[in-house]
Amino acid sequence: MSTRPLWDKGQAALDAAAQEFCAGDDVVLDRQLILHDIRASIAHVHGLQRIDVLAAAEAEALVEGLGALAEAVRAGSFVLDERFEDCHSAIEWYLSERLGDVGRKVHTGRSRNDQILVAMRLWLKDALANLRSRCLDCADACLQRAETTQDVALPGYTHLQRAVPSSLAALLAGHAEAFLDDAETARATASTLDSSPLGTAAGYGVNLPLDRDGVALELGFSRVQVSPIYAQNSRGKLELLAVQALHQALLDVRRLAWDLSLYSTAEFAFVRLPDAYTTGSSIMPNKRNPDVVELLRAVPSVTEGAMSELSSLLSLPSGYHRDLQATKAPVLRAFTRGLAGLALVPALVHTLELDAPRMAAAIDPELYATDRAVELARAGVPFRDAYRQAAAEMHDLKDRSPAASLAARVSLGGPGNLGLDRLRARLDALR
Repeated sequence: MSTRPLWDKGQAALDAAAQEFCAGDDVVLDRQLILHDIRASIAHVHGLQRIDVLAAAEAEALVEGLGALAEAVRAGSFVLDERFEDCHSAIEWYLSERLGDVGRKVHTGRSRNDQILVAMRLWLKDALANLRSRCLDCADACLQRAETTQDVALPGYTHLQRAVPSSLAALLAGHAEAFLDDAETARATASTLDSSPLGTAAGYGVNLPLDRDGVALELGFSRVQVSPIYAQNSRGKLELLAVQALHQALLDVRRLAWDLSLYSTAEFAFVRLPDAYTTGSSIMPNKRNPDVVELLRAVPSVTEGAMSELSSLLSLPSGYHRDLQATKAPVLRAFTRGLAGLALVPALVHTLELDAPRMAAAIDPELYATDRAVELARAGVPFRDAYRQAAAEMHDLKDRSPAASLAARVSLGGPGNLGLDRLRARLDALR
């Protein structure tokens, strides 16, 4: 049995194919949003009571009904399905079935336009908090491993060519700092969208003195989104901003995954991926394939697709347009896949097996040429002359060691002065 649309005035002639096309996969997607919509509905009811649109008994009944629906959703005894257009219609149907006319009062002073805005905004705040937390977990894993591998020499590469002696800790510190920046980006993005659109209705306000500030406070927003028109115009724009923050983190996941892909090949053999992160070949018995790492490299393609979808929709005049319904799917898809990928990174970093002797053996004498040039310059030789002299001597630098080279590189961030304490302090401040 399907329910009547919220907009039905009693005479709607519904074309099934058209309605199915308009609804799309909204009901399935809204399974991720319905609890946020219920939470916002409870706050809206409290606001209506404060301005005497609802009597205390009516508000109490509605809040109790909304709480019961939330419990049913969590328990799986209420499922959004093809009976409903979306989570908004499901909530109103449930309350109307349970409470009759009182249930039908829940929509007073709001539109599905600001309902989806606030539900999505609440979902995005949670998603960005999860993004920030997972970026910090990734940074922490890289830092912990860096703190125990400061003496593990590793060639530093430019252009994928061996360049100078470096260390595994220096590489991991670089990844750690990247994830710290990503956590900062997630926090800044969350601050930008930390505004309540509830009470803007269809984009032009309503003729009720809605307590928008009180509702925003109850929902945990730091402010209200004042302009109803901008509330509508910001749909898609703020979602795009959130996906861009996710994309920044996933680009760093991709870079880390690429490093591990290279270093785990037989040609490098610097690290060995844990068995739990590899799979076998269906035809070659000798193979262990780095599927997890390769799929981590692919995850940013999901956010790139989502950003393209969202950008293409931001070409509308002011006000609500049904096109904006299409902003929902790419955002939910991108965060679901992206957060799942980020969650795999810490354990991967912690369980990598290292071949320290092979790493050190890859540091040939000519890699000390830069050290030699700087030493000459420090002794007073003009650097360009020192550069040429070091180039002429580089094959004769066989008496040098990776350990001495790393210890001498004392500029902040270099292998002899990694600044891990600074990164650790920043991480602790971001927790």
